[in-house]
Amino acid sequence: MTEDQATQSAVRKAARRLIPFLFVCYLVNFLDRVNVGFAALQMNDDLGLTPAIFGAGAGIFFIGYLLFEIPSNLALQRFGARIWIARIMISWGIVASAMSLVSGPTSFYLMRLLLGVAEAGFFPGIILYLTYWFPAGERARIVSLFMAAVPIATVVGGPISGALLQLDGVGGLKGWQWMFLIEGLPAVLLGLAALKFLTDRPADAAWLTTREREALSARLAIEAEATRKIGYAGLWEALVKPRIFVLALLYFCIVVGLYGIGFWMPQVIQTFGLDPLTIGFLTAVPYLFASIVMVLVGWNSDRTGERSWHIALPLFIGAVAFAWSASAGSLLVAMVALTFATAGIYAAVGTFWTFPTAILTGTGAAVGLALVNSVGNLGGLLGPTVIGISKEATGMFASAMLFLAAALAFGGMIALLFGASTRKHSAFRKSPQ
Repeated sequence: MTEDQATQSAVRKAARRLIPFLFVCYLVNFLDRVNVGFAALQMNDDLGLTPAIFGAGAGIFFIGYLLFEIPSNLALQRFGARIWIARIMISWGIVASAMSLVSGPTSFYLMRLLLGVAEAGFFPGIILYLTYWFPAGERARIVSLFMAAVPIATVVGGPISGALLQLDGVGGLKGWQWMFLIEGLPAVLLGLAALKFLTDRPADAAWLTTREREALSARLAIEAEATRKIGYAGLWEALVKPRIFVLALLYFCIVVGLYGIGFWMPQVIQTFGLDPLTIGFLTAVPYLFASIVMVLVGWNSDRTGERSWHIALPLFIGAVAFAWSASAGSLLVAMVALTFATAGIYAAVGTFWTFPTAILTGTGAAVGLALVNSVGNLGGLLGPTVIGISKEATGMFASAMLFLAAALAFGGMIALLFGASTRKHSAFRKSPQ
C-alpha cells in the first residue's frame, strides 16, 4: 500500500466512524438552538412575548457565543476534543431542558443567554477537530456532510416539535414546555457517549492500522507546515489579521440569513392560518432540499478545487429568493421562494469553512476559527432582532425578507473579492490525492 493509498484508506475509515456520530450531535445541537421558533407558536401568547422581545431573546443566545467561543476552543486544544465536546454537550442539554422553566421576558432572556454560554465552542470546536483528521482537499465535502445535520435537524425536528406542541395540557405542562424538556435530553446522552466514542487525533486511533495512522498524520503535518508559511499559526496573528475579520464579516452575512429564517420560518408559514403540526411538516420541506444541495455543492467544490463561486453563487440565489418571498401572495409561492433561499444559504455555508481552515493552523486555528464563528454568529443576534422589530412595526414579514436578501447579496460579493485576493495561495487549491 502506497503512502497516498494508506492516507485515503484512513480518511475513509475516519469519515465512516466520526461523521455519522458528529452529524447526530450537530443535529441535536441545532434543534436545541432553534426549536424556540416552534415554541413561539404557543409560548409567545402564554408569556406575553411581543415579536420584538422574542426576536431579541432568540438572538441574545449569540452574546454567550461571542464571550466564550475563543476560551472554549483553547480549552479543547488543551484538554482534547473527546473530553471538551462531551462537556459542552452535557452542559447545553441540561440548559436546553431547563428552557421549560421560562416564565416571562426576563427569564427568557436569561435562559437563552445561558444556552449560548453552555454551547459556546461546540461548532468551531468540531471544525477544528475535523482539521485534525481530514486533509484540506477533503474538507468542503466533509464539512458539508457534517453540516447537513442543520437542515436535517429541521426536517426531523419540525414534525417532532410540532407533535410535542400537541401535548399542551398533559401533566399540567404547556406543549412548548414538553418540547423543551424532551428535546434537551438527547444532548446529555450523546455527551456521555462522546467520552467513549471520540478519538482525539489519528495517532491515537486504535481502529486505524499503524500504516494508516502514520500516513494520515504525515499528510496533515505537511499541510499544517505549508499553512504555517502562508497563513497564521499564532494566537495574536489570528486575532489581529484583517483577512480573518473579512471572513468573519462574510460569515456574519450568511448567519443573518441562516438564523433570520431559522427562528422565524414557522411564524412566516403560520401567517397562512395553519396548525402547528402542519407548520412543522411544511418547515421541513426547504431544509430537505437544502441538505441535498449542500452536500452536492461541497462535493463539487472539492472536485474542482474552486471555492469562492461555490459560496457566492448560492448566496446570490438565496438573495433573489428572499426578495421574491417578500411579495409572495400564496402559500405555494412562499414555500418555493423559502426553499430556494434556504438551499442557497446552506449550499454556501459548508464550503465557506474551507476558507478559514486554509489559512489557520495550530493555536491560530483554535483562536481564529472561534473568532470567525463568534463574530459571524452575531448575525444570529441581528437577523432575528431586525425581523422582530420589522414585523412589530409593519405587521408583515416583507421588509424583513428584503433585509435578509441584502445581507446574502453583500456576503456573495465579499466571497468573490476574498477569493480573488487569495487565489495565488496554494492552500486554496485542491490538495493532491
